[in-house]
Amino acid sequence: MYNVPEQATELNKSALNAALQLAKISLDTTERLVGLHLEASKANFADASNTLRSLTETRDPQAMLDLRGKLTEKNVEKITTYSRSLYDVAAHAQAQISALLEGHVADWNQSVATQIDKAVKSAPAGADVAIAAVKSTVAATTAALDGVTKTAKQVANFADASVKATVDAASAAMKPAA
Repeated sequence: MYNVPEQATELNKSALNAALQLAKISLDTTERLVGLHLEASKANFADASNTLRSLTETRDPQAMLDLRGKLTEKNVEKITTYSRSLYDVAAHAQAQISALLEGHVADWNQSVATQIDKAVKSAPAGADVAIAAVKSTVAATTAALDGVTKTAKQVANFADASVKATVDAASAAMKPAA
């Protein structure tokens, strides 16, 4: 017999588990971002203190110009490192969320296939055409979702490579010529 309330309960449990996992990913990501911001704030405070000391101790105008150049280079390196760290946190969160969604979609697809098989057993005679149409629709939808997922992964990989290349190029461009 086909038990609808039992299936609804299973679906609700699955959705609840997915929501809890998503909340955990969000909290972990927030924790990493806050930690990153605190580390950056501490480092900036220490650097500002050192810069002020250096400026008060510098008497020669040429030495001040040299100090300015060193500070600019150091700040560009810090900003680049900080940006990379932010990007890494975001990319990690995106990968976790994608894995969660892919797993949830795979479970859902399996559940739909199982439910169709159960419905077939209790279907009246002559429902073969309708059942075949439903199975065909589910298969086509699954194939379309797989294609979209593969394309999204390719776009994400391309974007990741582009961001890394841009950051590396910007870092190289900001370094003084030797």
